[in-house]
This record gives sequence, C-alpha cells and structure tokens, in this order.
Amino acid sequence: MSEKVMEIKDRVQEVLETIRPSLQMDGGDIELVDVVDNVVSVRLKGACGTCPSSVYTLKMGVERILMEKIPEIKEVAAV
Repeated sequence: MSEKVMEIKDRVQEVLETIRPSLQMDGGDIELVDVVDNVVSVRLKGACGTCPSSVYTLKMGVERILMEKIPEIKEVAAV
C-alpha cells in the first residue's frame, strides 16, 4: 500500500472519530473499511445499519464532511 493511500486512510479515520460520537448518541457507529481510488468504503453499524435514514446520513453527513476536510475524496459508499 502506498504512503499516499495510508495518509488518506489516516486522515479519513481522524475525521470519522469526530463524527462517531453523533452516531453513537443515536445507537449507531461507523467503521472505515477501505479507501480505493479516493473512494471511501464504510460500514454503518448498530442502529445506523438498519435506519431508513442511513443513506441520508451517509451522503449528506459523512460524505459531505469527509469531502470538506479531505478534498481528494471522490465518494463515500456503504458496504
């Protein structure tokens, strides 16, 4: 794995740590699965995994924040 990919993964993980408390307050959580070609794969867990609003949370929340903080990110996808 290249140093650049590791750096992006580390930065993504740092941003997710700032988002995680909000998700945990609602009984959910988020896990970084991978970053490939600047597309972040995450797993929504707990209440977030079954919530009807999870797509909204992912795209309008997590993706928006990650793309603001890390401009290299192209997309965030749930797996």
